[in-house]
Amino acid sequence: MAYDVVIVGGGPAGLNAALNLGRARRAVLLCDAGTPRNVAAKHMHGFASRDGIPPPEFRRISREQLQRYKNVEVRDTRVGSVEPHVGGFRVALGDGTTVEARRILVAVGMEDVMLDIPGYKELWGTSIYQCPFCHGWEVQDEPFGVLATEPAYLDYAIMVQGWSRDLTVFTHGSFEVPPEQRERLHHLGLRLEERKIRALHGKDGHLEEVELEDGTRVARRVMFSAPPQRQPELVIRLGLALDEQGFVKVNGMGETSVPGISAAGDTTTRMQVAVMAASAGGLAGAVMSHGLAMEDADRRYTAATGKPPPAKQKPH
Repeated sequence: MAYDVVIVGGGPAGLNAALNLGRARRAVLLCDAGTPRNVAAKHMHGFASRDGIPPPEFRRISREQLQRYKNVEVRDTRVGSVEPHVGGFRVALGDGTTVEARRILVAVGMEDVMLDIPGYKELWGTSIYQCPFCHGWEVQDEPFGVLATEPAYLDYAIMVQGWSRDLTVFTHGSFEVPPEQRERLHHLGLRLEERKIRALHGKDGHLEEVELEDGTRVARRVMFSAPPQRQPELVIRLGLALDEQGFVKVNGMGETSVPGISAAGDTTTRMQVAVMAASAGGLAGAVMSHGLAMEDADRRYTAATGKPPPAKQKPH
């Protein structure tokens, strides 16, 4: 089967791209492997009209709304490979089928690498959060911790103080805090703890204490942490250019270094918020639709006249 666009990833970016492309009457296949990054989160926030919605409910409603567009197909399957093919790409799916597409949208997100601290993985998404904008309101004024494993995260900790003044910065022994930064944190009312963390203790997904290397325990209820991330294997195999932080490089239209392949959402940026991913997916979908329309028009023009299409006009 041939599609105009195959979308890899069924999160906010992929779903919104499918919506825009569907409304543009494009033949679309959205492939969802069913492994969302926010699987541990109970609610999504910061999304107008959907604030507080459970992520599975958001995906259910989005898919339900796509059903009115008969030109959009959704499959619960992983994309195994994407190879160049005449007129576009050949896509091998995890369900054993192969399809063709003129364009590819990569919206697979990133993979979080859990820190090697006992209790970290178990508390991730329920007491350990990455984004204070997504989760800070619900836990405001609780005893916070910020796990600052890089110097840049000290500024992140200062920002997080907007949700709770009871805040301890844990460096986990990752770096030496400069004297001027120590003074700054002190005067801003942030406690600094530079000993390594031995373990995180809690019950039923709720953080209770941070145990340090010497056995000292610090009572905390919430921890904000930005763990390392890596690109999914498919992104690496596609050979997409990455920036210095490891995110897929895209231009303002969501286009990657490989012609015909666009990317949107968390895979392209550290600003990993659902509404921003949805916006990027919608833009990428519209841009791909425009490109396909111009390609179709050029083909029709050449077929009718035997001449190559005139040069494209750039907007002023």
